Parts: sequence; C-alpha cells; structure tokens
Amino acid sequence: MLSWLKIAFGNIVKNRRRSLVTIFAVALGFASVSLFQGYIHNTYSGLRNAAIRGEGLAHLTIYKKGWQLKGKIDPENHMFSREEIRTITNIVEEEDDVILVTPQLQISGLVSNGRVSTIFIAKGVVPEDERIIKGTWAAFRPVNGKRLSSTKEYGVEMAVDLAAILTISPGGDGVVMVTTPDGQMNALDIQVSGIYDTGTEATNDKYLRVPFTFAQSLYDTAKADRLVVLLDNWQKTEKARIKIQQLLDDVGIACEIKTWNEQSLFYSKVRSMFDLIFLFIFSIVFVVVTMSVINTMGMAVLERTREIGTLRAIGVKRSGISQLFAMEGAMLGLFGALFGVLLNCIVWAGIRFAELSYVPPGNSSSVPLIVGLLPKAMGGLALFLILLSLLAAIIPARRAAKLSVVEALAHV
Repeated sequence: MLSWLKIAFGNIVKNRRRSLVTIFAVALGFASVSLFQGYIHNTYSGLRNAAIRGEGLAHLTIYKKGWQLKGKIDPENHMFSREEIRTITNIVEEEDDVILVTPQLQISGLVSNGRVSTIFIAKGVVPEDERIIKGTWAAFRPVNGKRLSSTKEYGVEMAVDLAAILTISPGGDGVVMVTTPDGQMNALDIQVSGIYDTGTEATNDKYLRVPFTFAQSLYDTAKADRLVVLLDNWQKTEKARIKIQQLLDDVGIACEIKTWNEQSLFYSKVRSMFDLIFLFIFSIVFVVVTMSVINTMGMAVLERTREIGTLRAIGVKRSGISQLFAMEGAMLGLFGALFGVLLNCIVWAGIRFAELSYVPPGNSSSVPLIVGLLPKAMGGLALFLILLSLLAAIIPARRAAKLSVVEALAHV
C-alpha cells in the first residue's frame, strides 16, 4: 500500500503544472463554500438572537386558542384572564428549562404631540422581565434616555423615526388614543422616557414600548393577549413546546403555542434564501471539482498508456490500476482541501483584521461582517472533496484498466 502511495505521489509531482491547477481549483471551491458557510452560520446566529432577544419574542409565545384567527375580530374572548395568567405562569415556571414567563399585551392606535398625530403599534411588557429577555442585546440596541420602569407607569420608549415625526425628545410628553376591546375610545398621557432604534426601517416610524400595566389601563382590561416563555437554551424550544402544550391541555386551558422562528417571518425567509444560495454555490463547486479531476486524470491516462501496459505486463491486475489512479485523485483532493483550509484561514483573518461592516436590506444601521471558522464543517467538507476527487478519478481509471496489454504497449 505504501509503495502505491509513493507511485501515486510521484505521478502527481511529475505532472506538477496540471496537478497544481486541479489542486488550486479544489482549494478555491473549498474556500468559497467554507467561507460562505461560516458567514451564514453567523448570520443565522445573529438573526436568531435578534428574534429571541432583540424583538423580545423569547423562545415560546402562548396564545389562547383561536387568537390567530379571531383575536382581531373578538379580542375580549380570546385573551387570558388574570386567573389564567396566574395558572399558566405557575405551571410553566415549574419546568427546569424555563427561565421566565411573562405576560404581554399588544396595542395600537394614534399617538400625538398635540400638533401632529400618527399611528403607532406598541407592546406592553413587564419592564423587569423585558430586561431579562433582552440580556446583552440591550447593549447592542441602546436606549437614548431612560428605560421602561414599573415605578413610572406612563413612561414609554419610542422608536427613533416616530420620535422624529413627532419632534419629541427624551422627557417630552404626548398622548396616545386607542379603541378598547369593547369598542370604546380611550386616551392617556405619556412621557417619552427613552428613544431607541428597532433596527428595521419598516418599524422605526411606528413602534412604542410601554409598561404592561399601562397597556392594560389604555385598553381598559385586566387581561393579556400572550405569555412569553424564555428558556435556558434555544435548542430546547420544540421539546419545551410539546411538554408545555400537554401540561396546559391537562388542566383544561385551551391554547396554541408558537416558537420564536414561527413568530419571526424575517428569520424564516432569510434562512430559506441563504440555504438556496448555499446550494447553488455548492453545486457549482461540485461540478468544477469533478470536471477538473476527471480532466486531469483523463490526460494522465492518455500520457501514461505505455506505463499502464508495462504495469499490466509485470502482473498488476486491473483493480490495481484503478486503485492507483483513484489514489492520485484522492491525493489531489487532499492537497486541494489542505490548501483550501489555508486560504480560508487567510481570508478569515483578513476580514477580522479589517473589521468590515455593511447595512443589510431593511436594516436601519450597519452590522459587522463576521465569518465564522467552523472546524467540524471544514473537516466534513474536506472529507467530501477528497471522496469526490477519488470517485471522479475512477471514471478515467476504469478506462485505463480496460486497456489490453498489447494495445497499451504499442500506444504512441
């Protein structure tokens, strides 16, 4: 076996120009796929954190059964009462994987500074619970001014573009007006404690964050339209949903539970798009590597026909000829993968050193360009390219093995 490896390596070195071209093609394919995989891995992680922490969706959202279809038409009968909120909270908080259960109430209406009025969408949250959900994300999206506080019920956080429309600064006053679930009009004074950037152009001119008790007062209700559940690990989301659903069914509370990725349509759509792009890039690399190895090994067969005849004449079997060329293909894949790892690390280090940033579509601010270094994924990709090169070499190898000894020796 060792002698066969030496012969295969010698043949690669002998045709170094053609071998280098093939190795470089494999390396470029490896680096392209690996770098893009590292980029989308960090993109998925960032989008996941943006949904769970940034949007405040946490991991699970519990709605009363029928809310998704009839909540807008008949909200009063599709919201959780105070007793149901207490029961659900007590049951869910007993689970080891649960960090937090908190009620929320989404409201919408008109907001005015006394001269200009515009529509708003607000989420009523328990300020202390919201800070736990945000975690370190709060530092990434800081608030200009003061954050929500349970001690200041009328203090709200306003999105930056909405504040610009109303020409309100931190500490400024305004009025919000809504239609309550029973069809009455209600209005309350607000004070803008802080101004924040939602991170999305489409929501920066509409969003408010208000204390949960303020939202209840504005809607003239003691109910909540959802309960948000924060887990200790996002990977436990589906398992926790199934278990919590069963627990609530057992006590007779009809509800429907949505996961964070079901709630965040942006995450799902972006992931689908990147998965399709990755498949497209991977397909191109697959074709390029396969054709490069087939071309290199095909030329090697033509140039070494008499050598093949000599090997056959001294007793080497057809399977031995096939193995020799397959080894050469695998070595080309191996050297290409190793060179690809080097290229990947150089580009990765260059991106980290340059500290590049860009503004994604729909975002209101720039984000750093981060490409992850994924050893396991790189190892898997390297193994795949080695096997692909080996299999691609089998096609010309089988043709070489089928040559008769007389024809091979007489080849010019």
